[in-house]
Amino acid sequence: MEKAFDAWNTEKKMIHQQELPPFCYPREVWWCALGVNVGDEQDGTGKNFDRPIVVVRGFNERIFLGIALTGKKKVGDYYFYLGKIADRDASAVLSQMRLIDSKRLVKKIAVLDKITFENLQEALKKMLFG
Repeated sequence: MEKAFDAWNTEKKMIHQQELPPFCYPREVWWCALGVNVGDEQDGTGKNFDRPIVVVRGFNERIFLGIALTGKKKVGDYYFYLGKIADRDASAVLSQMRLIDSKRLVKKIAVLDKITFENLQEALKKMLFG
């Protein structure tokens, strides 16, 4: 599959120049410019190279831990079904958790309820530590 690395590089340069990135909190779901990545790493899609992510933990006002979402109901050790978000099925791809700069955030979509988020955290712990 051909990847649009050059187009993403142009977009990434513009994202990097942002002065005031948005602030995010755990449980929030955002469109996030994840870009074009290497191999099987989760890519963003469309002209903005974005996809939904859920914020797991913030480390400071610029860096947070996030998990990429897929628009399908998926089950298994590396997925956690979140339910419907913006009228579409959403599953967290637990194996695609990563550190993200808030400059990549595009638009807030939703906020997970506390119980769903706690269950996501438990699934993440189980995936990471058995």
